[in-house]
Amino acid sequence: MPFPPHSPPAPDPALQAGLPLRGVTLLVVEDSRFTCDALRLIVTRAGARLRRAETLATARSHLDCYRPDLMIVDLGLPDGRGEALIAEGAALGLPVLGISGDPDGRASALEAGAIAFVEKPITSIAALLRLIRQLVAGAGAVPAGDEVDVPKADPMALRDDLAHAARLIGGSDADGYATGFVRSLARTVGDRALEDAALNAEDPPGRQALAALLAQRLTEVPTLA
Repeated sequence: MPFPPHSPPAPDPALQAGLPLRGVTLLVVEDSRFTCDALRLIVTRAGARLRRAETLATARSHLDCYRPDLMIVDLGLPDGRGEALIAEGAALGLPVLGISGDPDGRASALEAGAIAFVEKPITSIAALLRLIRQLVAGAGAVPAGDEVDVPKADPMALRDDLAHAARLIGGSDADGYATGFVRSLARTVGDRALEDAALNAEDPPGRQALAALLAQRLTEVPTLA
């Protein structure tokens, strides 16, 4: 059963020994609550602390107050492109990991200064933890045998993202952020129909079809009793 957002995750037996990210602070710049919740479950079970920013502006406020050991930066954000923040983090000497539901984002993330790139959805806890350890301190690999399933994020986080997407699609999308958000979310949860609808939402009929599908998906997500 997924953990509610306010509850601390229980230790994962596969990661409990050694806590490979003990003492590491991560700043995750990600507009999807669903993706961030999955990341939170992974890294906090491994001993890390996670702080989240949903926008470039909020991330920059975080950086004015402290320096994380690693930034994980999504490329599509409400107030601009993540590549700008990646370049700023790299200029500060921070290791930055780019992340996106669009595989074509790899080149622009690396060009902006990211040390590595991860495509959503995350499919291996072990691979992600190894990468984070290497980026933070060049530490050794996570012990073998920890190839456990990626934990399920809170369905309420998914519901929040779907509701946010529905509001975005109902407004203007001159810069393509709204449809990009839906495509990334659809790839993360493996919803091919929703991804295709977002790709075809370039005209009013397409946007109406996407809005209808989002409304349908909202009815399918469990709610709290």
